[in-house]
Amino acid sequence: MEGTKADLQPDFLLDADEPVSSMEPLLLNSECDSRSELNDLCLELAKRSSGLRNSIPEGMVPELAKLVRSMNCYYSNLIEGHDTHPIEIERALAGDYSADREKRNLQLEAAAHICVQEWIDNGGIRNRILSTASFLEIHKRFCDKLPEELLWVEGEQKKVKVIPGEFRRDAVKVGKHIPVSPGAIPRFAQRFEEAYEHLGKLDRILSIPAAHHRFLWIHPFLDGNGRVARLMSYAQLLETLDTGGIWSVARGLARKVEAYKTHLMDCDAQRKGDYDGRGNLSQAALIQFTRFFLEVCLDQVSFMESLIQPEKLRFRILQWANEESQAGHVHANAGRVLEGILYRGELPRAEVPDLLGVGERQARRVVSNLIEIGVITSNSDRAPLQLCFPAVLAHRWMPGLFPQAR
Repeated sequence: MEGTKADLQPDFLLDADEPVSSMEPLLLNSECDSRSELNDLCLELAKRSSGLRNSIPEGMVPELAKLVRSMNCYYSNLIEGHDTHPIEIERALAGDYSADREKRNLQLEAAAHICVQEWIDNGGIRNRILSTASFLEIHKRFCDKLPEELLWVEGEQKKVKVIPGEFRRDAVKVGKHIPVSPGAIPRFAQRFEEAYEHLGKLDRILSIPAAHHRFLWIHPFLDGNGRVARLMSYAQLLETLDTGGIWSVARGLARKVEAYKTHLMDCDAQRKGDYDGRGNLSQAALIQFTRFFLEVCLDQVSFMESLIQPEKLRFRILQWANEESQAGHVHANAGRVLEGILYRGELPRAEVPDLLGVGERQARRVVSNLIEIGVITSNSDRAPLQLCFPAVLAHRWMPGLFPQAR
């Protein structure tokens, strides 16, 4: 599942009595010199994220979120060294799997990630994101859908099977970091949960990077920790900022993956003197990671703002429609349907004939053709028409969202 495997040593659920204070600080000290700057970043992120969400017609949000879900999955997997393009992910969700076993396994892995994120988007862990029960359930839901081959972790001395939704039963070493003993995980998970409860909105935003690292520092699972951590951070941003799922930090972390991993390793370090906070771990490193994480979030909001500026998005989609019309793939007036949806977020079917200046039968043909090629959808035969954002057209409609398929 993950690119770097932990070294394994059996210790029969030994609790080495590590004090839970060894992962402090879990929150940045309110008196630290950088607190004001970081608060400003949080406020700017909240403002920009809200502005982005409000700039999109409500009817477009669910379908746009579907595309971002595939993008989020692609980049999160890429961080782990698994390159499954969103077009392949889209095919997997439709039951179209590669004949190549390795590619099929990666498609199944991606489909598992998508299913978990969809569950999160639908409120699966609302108001309990950082609870022990939630990250156990995220892990279980993800791993339950994986092929058998991806559930085995190979250490220096043996192979061990990952048990979905269960804490690891082995001692591990991840790079230079030695996570807590397996028997101690429930104690640390409880402290983790308590630390991030009952925070105000500003502190909740500010705590997202800290929780991301401290979860990885505990390393509760034999494998899958990175994906669970990123899904939890995604869920926190979704809930705290009401993002609508239309942007994702995973893209930014993957595009700066070396800096991301370096920051995580730096946060494993113990505090360096009396001017480095009051906990066991370096507060300075946590401040640097928090700044990095929040700036990545802001960068991704800016990126999505640039993609969905109404006039630019309208131009790209209508240019595509015009080219497809000239090629004989869509009706000459199909662009008018797409433009109507773009303007209002959705389009009642009854308005299509007047919009196109044709009879009902011809209007149904135009609509059916657009539905068949996957660019519009509807919840029923009578429900309004909504725009789709198929991955296969992302390079035309949403350039830069992810690399064009090879």
